[in-house]
Amino acid sequence: NTANGANALFKNTTGGNNTANGANALLHITVGSGNIALGASAGTNLRTGNKNIDIGNAGVTDESNTIRIGNVANQSATFIAGISGATVAGGVGVIIDTNGHLGTVVSSERLKDSIKPMAKASEAILALKPVTFRYKKELDAKGIPQFGLVAEQVEKVNPDLVARDDQGKPYTVRYEAVNAMLLNEFLKEHRKVEEQEATIIRLQKGMERVIARLEEQAAQIQKVSAQLATGRVRPTGGLEVSRPSPHEVANNP
Repeated sequence: NTANGANALFKNTTGGNNTANGANALLHITVGSGNIALGASAGTNLRTGNKNIDIGNAGVTDESNTIRIGNVANQSATFIAGISGATVAGGVGVIIDTNGHLGTVVSSERLKDSIKPMAKASEAILALKPVTFRYKKELDAKGIPQFGLVAEQVEKVNPDLVARDDQGKPYTVRYEAVNAMLLNEFLKEHRKVEEQEATIIRLQKGMERVIARLEEQAAQIQKVSAQLATGRVRPTGGLEVSRPSPHEVANNP
């Protein structure tokens, strides 16, 4: 173990490979190992946890394998170099909750319960009202135009589509959920279009058959008309009918 600062690792008994730098750092750790604490009272809440990294954070009793940097009560902005502009092929988006907990949205079936089709649940997005806006100057001095939704309005449509702050008030929209609902509505409309296209094809084929019959009938009518014009029509019985020839009558006084 390495301890630097008053009372650093003060209560450690059998823990090993711990590094405590700062007054009261890892003060209460007893049997935990592999922990790193930097700053006054860093990791002071740990008792038996292992392999934690606490920088400027008191940590949580008995947790393990966790990184905590800063304190939500003291730090309100984070700047980390090497992220902006860096491409991570095959990566996924990182999300954060009101406690500063970072993570990603998992999609594996083995991590989900109560899976069922979205059905009509996605129709809620049809009531959403997209807006344009600018963040207040204390948030964005440049006033860059933004596009999105208003969390309070979304909450009225579907409370499950908003994330809440530590006071329970809506503070942002779960846009990843909105995207999934948009996909469901798109697929529903796509199926309707496919059904309509199939109906149109059936109607077109039916119309083609009707047109073919009309053309056939028109040809027959034209043929009969031509025969009538020449004065010879063969009836169904096969007899040939001719027009009577004109006769001359002599008038003898």
